[in-house]
Amino acid sequence: MRAPAPRFASNDGVIDAAGAALGPWLIDAREHVGEVALVVDRANLVPAMIALRDTKGLEYQQLMEIAGVDYPERDERFEVVYCLLSLTRNHRLHVHVSTDEDKPVPSVTGLWPVAGWLEREVYDLYGVLFSGNSDLRRILTDYGFRGHPLRKDFPLTGYTELRYSEEEKRVVYEPVKLAQDFRNFDFQSPWEGAEYVLPGDEKGAQPEGKGAQTPASADAVKRAGAAPDKTAAANAPESKTTESPKQTGAGQPHPGNKAEDKPKDPDVVPSKGGGQNQ
Repeated sequence: MRAPAPRFASNDGVIDAAGAALGPWLIDAREHVGEVALVVDRANLVPAMIALRDTKGLEYQQLMEIAGVDYPERDERFEVVYCLLSLTRNHRLHVHVSTDEDKPVPSVTGLWPVAGWLEREVYDLYGVLFSGNSDLRRILTDYGFRGHPLRKDFPLTGYTELRYSEEEKRVVYEPVKLAQDFRNFDFQSPWEGAEYVLPGDEKGAQPEGKGAQTPASADAVKRAGAAPDKTAAANAPESKTTESPKQTGAGQPHPGNKAEDKPKDPDVVPSKGGGQNQ
């Protein structure tokens, strides 16, 4: 099956051609996972980019992206990565430049105007400075934002938070206040007879409605699962049992059913000719 898009050109000869075009400006060149990366001297970034764009056999006409990377353990902790595309050769290339918080990177907005927005993004998120960019402002974070959020040492909660104030009828900025402090958790199960009151258990102390089920306490659960006490069973009162019909009175006439116990003048009106009650 044919690929739905044109395949990229091979990397064969790209590093040699780039080394010949850049000369001493090229610090390192490597091929990894099918991609070619060139490490270029920061001070000579602009002439190196011109050579990669205009040299025959390279011709990387388009700047596709500028990305930032933070390596806090390095002296120059930041890397600025330029992703180039050659339309004539259908090939991509990465150019790496290293810097720190103070040393600016030469801007390439004179070669590719789109770099103005991309450099602002790297500045906003990492704090990398670009000399020659006439509009180096934040582009993703809000006004008055402190710090650069993609640095490895930037706190996850940030420094400030914003909310809408009903009193002032506007969005206000406040220092970050964590809603819950870090706690030392006790992993003892509450079903094992914990003596302390867990958060939320105070609701169980409120009176329940009529007919509500009464929860068994931990002591009651332990007593229910314990072995029977033989001493308590011996001192228990003897239960009443029946072993014969005489003890229940079964088969004997009811005392009030005898003929002499019937009333002398029954409260019954005799019918003519007698009836079943006479």
